[in-house]
Amino acid sequence: MSKHFALAALLAAGLLAGCAEKKTSDADPFPPVPPLISETIPKPPVTAEALMWQPGYWDWNGSGYVWAKGQYVPAAGHGNLWMPGWWSKTEAGWTWQPPHWMS
Repeated sequence: MSKHFALAALLAAGLLAGCAEKKTSDADPFPPVPPLISETIPKPPVTAEALMWQPGYWDWNGSGYVWAKGQYVPAAGHGNLWMPGWWSKTEAGWTWQPPHWMS
């Protein structure tokens, strides 16, 4: 019986930890990034240059999020990992980190 009680206590503690509020000074003041919009990837255009698909993404325009449709981009000069945009807290305040390719 004590094993079940301990398991239930751990589960409850984990759920309550997720409910803890952030301090207002640490809370992101911007609305959360919306869910991605599903896109069908079209066949790539025929070109002499190697292309790669860049997925659609939400970007911040200074007052709200705007959707940039996915597109084929030149493969040269890009990393192979796409990072969607996010908000990060810096010493200067909250800063939008735009979507980008990582090496």
